[in-house]
Amino acid sequence: MSELGVMNAPESASRGLAGDKLLRVENLSVDFPTEDGVVHAVRDVSFTLGPGEVLGIVGESGSGKSVSSMAVMGLLPKTARVGGSIRFKGDELVGRTYKQMQPVRGNGISMIFQDPMTSLNPVYTVGWQLAEAYLAHHDVSKKAAWAKAVESLELVGIPQPDRRAAQYPHEFSGGMRQRAMIAMAIINDPDVIIADEPTTALDVTVQAQILDTLLRIRDETSAGIMIITHDLGVVAGMVDRVQVMYGGTVVEQGGVDEVFEAQRMPYTVGLLGSIPNPQLLGKRLTPIKGAPPSLMNLPKGCSFSPRCPLAIDVCRETEPELLETDRTGHFARCHRSAHLATIEQPQRLFAHEEIGVVENPAAVTMANPDIPVAEELDDVEARLHEDERPTS
Repeated sequence: MSELGVMNAPESASRGLAGDKLLRVENLSVDFPTEDGVVHAVRDVSFTLGPGEVLGIVGESGSGKSVSSMAVMGLLPKTARVGGSIRFKGDELVGRTYKQMQPVRGNGISMIFQDPMTSLNPVYTVGWQLAEAYLAHHDVSKKAAWAKAVESLELVGIPQPDRRAAQYPHEFSGGMRQRAMIAMAIINDPDVIIADEPTTALDVTVQAQILDTLLRIRDETSAGIMIITHDLGVVAGMVDRVQVMYGGTVVEQGGVDEVFEAQRMPYTVGLLGSIPNPQLLGKRLTPIKGAPPSLMNLPKGCSFSPRCPLAIDVCRETEPELLETDRTGHFARCHRSAHLATIEQPQRLFAHEEIGVVENPAAVTMANPDIPVAEELDDVEARLHEDERPTS
């Protein structure tokens, strides 16, 4: 999938990939000046995206995922300070005015936003809005634009597209509204599609349909796709390469199989370990203790060091570079990546003691449905004391 360039070795990261890159981002940084200080939202982020590639960007809220995509689209506020380079088909986008970005935005690079209800205008029909998006970049009649809108709705799997095009957003279900947003993103046949949390607030069945639609669009148009998500299941089943962000920068990147099977950054280990596991039914989830760093007051050294179980003095003093690990094409920003590679079960780094939790609640409840499951001993003890209180 998408071959990611890295700040320290952009050439080595792109070895072996045929074809030209549609999008090349190098050393991207975004700062937001505020009254309390400067927010370093994005720091030294680099990647590339080629035709037909799917790049997954994951991380906690506030890690810089959406800000990076907004910088590519040129949709950041005027107060934002953008550094580095963003090249689309060889043309530099950093420094362009809002008007200069109009030919690129929606035509060359399009975006699917998180909430379709706030992205679609409630007072215009869906077809009218799609036709307007097409007319903005093509000198055609309104009739031709409407026909293109209907065609786009059909392409994303909306039934009776000619009738649905005449309806308003509130007449669409959540899944259909998201499909309409995808239709708007592809109506101008863009080369790059950025999907920012495209399955937010959708049930799992609709999520699968939306993701299948995106992959089908990729296959039919050869568009490169950047998908920003918290859902690691989406990443595992859809993307070719994954980029993990933390504290405004990239901490690990590589092929999705490599990153999921052999993490070389403790944060990625904790992130994957926090996924609910059916085999651990009845046990508490395994969180990463602590909170993400303030992007205004980043810690000295590695931004993950205050939460990292492997942190040593060098981690707290010097921020590591993004370097290739023991696996080709796999990069990590960690001083302890080599040591992490020697640990057989790295998930145990974030394990915590289980107290008062039923090991197999499914078997217990089948035997006796009245037995409480996965209760804390403290809760049971509190209830016993409450039962001992005299009644009035």
